[in-house]
Amino acid sequence: MIIEDQSEILSFLRDPVNHDGEAVEEIGTHAAHVFLAGDRAYKLKRSVRFAFLDFSTVTRRKTACEAELALNRRAAPSLYLAVIPVTRDEGGSLALDGVGEPVDWLVVMRRFDQETLFDRLAARGALEDRQLRDLADAIAAFHNIAEPHPDTGGRDSMAHVIAGNVETLREGDGLFVASTVDTIGRLWQQALERHATLLDSRRATGRVRWCHGDLHLRNICLIDGRPTLFDGIEFNPDIACIDVLYDLAFLLMDLQHRDMGWAANLVLNRYLG
Repeated sequence: MIIEDQSEILSFLRDPVNHDGEAVEEIGTHAAHVFLAGDRAYKLKRSVRFAFLDFSTVTRRKTACEAELALNRRAAPSLYLAVIPVTRDEGGSLALDGVGEPVDWLVVMRRFDQETLFDRLAARGALEDRQLRDLADAIAAFHNIAEPHPDTGGRDSMAHVIAGNVETLREGDGLFVASTVDTIGRLWQQALERHATLLDSRRATGRVRWCHGDLHLRNICLIDGRPTLFDGIEFNPDIACIDVLYDLAFLLMDLQHRDMGWAANLVLNRYLG
């Protein structure tokens, strides 16, 4: 749900005049607008409220921008540069980090070549074994420095995930047969009971951490020739504070979905090795 009107700020950010005349490219997501201009990317949080995030006020958006900067610098310190305000001066004019009252906030990032995104590399068959091994190493290194969160994860968190998934399937406007959804839910619950002790043990031994939370190929790129994780989840610990293998599994699932089981196998074995 859109809460506040950001149209004036969007028009300002779309205008090349406000980027030293550089052409502006806009990328939209459900939660943000990203403006690419020159060697910079400016990310504006949408004024929205969903069940899983709340960017409904300027204060909340500032807090989210600061959290995004801090959390994503763990894996991509050269990519995430600053948080700056869009300001309004006494004459009513907007500026990037100017004199006047902040009216909204932006995450400033180093712009990178979009063709180095791993989903694009995969689409054109350009992902090499070396890059996948380097990616597995980068994920392992990131998980090693991620902050443990023993207050979440384990059996209880996975039970919550299962309940949410079943509810979503049931709300699919008849897309899924009710009896099939019931069967899937029962099988999930049985699997959870089989592995509950292991899940709780991994939580107790520090394997539940503030991870990336959205680790698919479109959130990985090459920076200076090295696989780099970016755009991790900052807005909801229920999504990001997970078992490190749960985090990795999202990437493996994406690779499998693209008929790249060989790549998923390579990444998993390198990560575990």
